[in-house]
Amino acid sequence: MEKREKDFIQSLESDRWLFYADLLVDKAHVVMLKERGIIKKEEAAEILKFLTKIKEKDFIELELPSYEDLHTAIESVLIREIGEAMGGRMHIGRSRNDEIATCIRIALRDELLELMKEVNYLRRALIIKAAENVDTLIPGYTHLQHAQATTFAHQYMAHADALARDFSRLLNAYEHTNLCPLGAAAFASTGFPIDRAKTTKLLGFNSILENSMDAVSSRDFVIESISCFSNLMTNLSRLAEEIILWSTSEFDFIRVPVEYVTGSSIMPQKRNPDYAELIRARAGTVYGCLMSVLSICKALPYSYNRDLQEVTPHLFKATEYTTASVLVMTGMVKGLELKKDKLEKQTEIGFISATELADTIVRATDIPFRTAHKIVSRLANEGKDRAEDEEEAESDVVLRRIDELAMKSIGKKLSEIGLTERKVKEALDIASNIRKRDVKGGPAKREVLRMIERRKTDLDKDGRSRQVKEERVKKSLDELAREVKKKKRVIKVMKT
Repeated sequence: MEKREKDFIQSLESDRWLFYADLLVDKAHVVMLKERGIIKKEEAAEILKFLTKIKEKDFIELELPSYEDLHTAIESVLIREIGEAMGGRMHIGRSRNDEIATCIRIALRDELLELMKEVNYLRRALIIKAAENVDTLIPGYTHLQHAQATTFAHQYMAHADALARDFSRLLNAYEHTNLCPLGAAAFASTGFPIDRAKTTKLLGFNSILENSMDAVSSRDFVIESISCFSNLMTNLSRLAEEIILWSTSEFDFIRVPVEYVTGSSIMPQKRNPDYAELIRARAGTVYGCLMSVLSICKALPYSYNRDLQEVTPHLFKATEYTTASVLVMTGMVKGLELKKDKLEKQTEIGFISATELADTIVRATDIPFRTAHKIVSRLANEGKDRAEDEEEAESDVVLRRIDELAMKSIGKKLSEIGLTERKVKEALDIASNIRKRDVKGGPAKREVLRMIERRKTDLDKDGRSRQVKEERVKKSLDELAREVKKKKRVIKVMKT
């Protein structure tokens, strides 16, 4: 076979990712074979001795390129080193199909645990930044137009809440990933008396993935995980877009940390938010990975097909890009500098208190909201130069203009049925606007502080939930390491 043809069928990048997982699977399988009496204790000892001696870098650089895949390479080198009489027994009762499926789940399981940890770091960074800015006024936007005033804390807690849901999705994906296919063999299981429960326990899986055909041929857990990554990247890209916009001269709300900007090869003054831009772009790359995996898996007949080899590189790339993006975003959020004076000044333009003025009219006069909305809308639109400066106008002037518009609209002055200068002044006051919005989830300081404390509690709970899963896996793998060590001692006993 020519090199180009051989390269076509190899999957070296994915194999490097699965190296550690493959050794774990081999060790657990051999321990189980020995305990079930399928192989002899000295055979198990020799195989395990070889598996513990493999040096990752040397093996990947020197041995792996000569073989079709990692799994074949390990078995072939094992046979070369200790002979087929012993080494040829490692693969009893299994296939590459269930071996590969198990390796992917182990590798992805570890990545999900790491990603959940990074997501929680970002959530904490957002919560801390919010807690530092509960009194920092900012303009809120719809359609990128000034809409209503809010606070920086309220906006960043929105991002934190979105990430909390991302964490929950990742947790669910972990549960569906951490199921053990080992023992399914090619797809019809095996006639050897293997113990699937034993390998499941040693490898730290929650339970057996029972149906042997489903076990080797399903990649729904991959689709689910990349879907979660795609949702997470969508939320990251929205935050990245805000950072990009807010750091422009036109907005000038924030200063991005120096570590996360780059200069220009020609323009000395530039501070380009390249890191945020790459997060925004890599969301598209992750979406592409999802669509690729969906397309590969669509209409595949049961059970295993080599098409599934093409799934793993997309999973690897999506995982790598998503985790790196979360890590970078955490650094940016932590180091973000707010230009508070500029933010507060921006809340004073664009008639940003118009909604509260309409609400105040309703409360004071009991006219329908839609009627009040029309009056305030006409007030805002009767002259651009005047509308831009409504908050700066004297409240008595604004009241007179409201009365004029009300007369045209409903035939009566609102000042005669309950609207006062004091109420108008209060409605035009930005801080007062925010204080009034103390309904659950609103931007009022008391409510934002309540949400911050609640989110801290939720974050701690999520952190413990993730840690329990990580410790459970570690406990199982420690048990596997002890089993391997115990069975390797057979060689020393035999020699003495």
